[in-house]
Amino acid sequence: MKNLVSRFVKDEDVNSVKLFEGGLIATGIAIAIIAAVNGVGNQLSGTFNTISTSLK
Repeated sequence: MKNLVSRFVKDEDVNSVKLFEGGLIATGIAIAIIAAVNGVGNQLSGTFNTISTSLK
């Protein structure tokens, strides 16, 4: 019984580390996507403003 509990605790530690690492990776990817979309959005806004000014 003690061996079973010991294995369970060890498995929980490994799983929680994997879960934490997965969370860090997901956070990093989300930050990269937000930065890319923000940069493209600013670029498109400038392009549309230029076109709008040219059409007036």
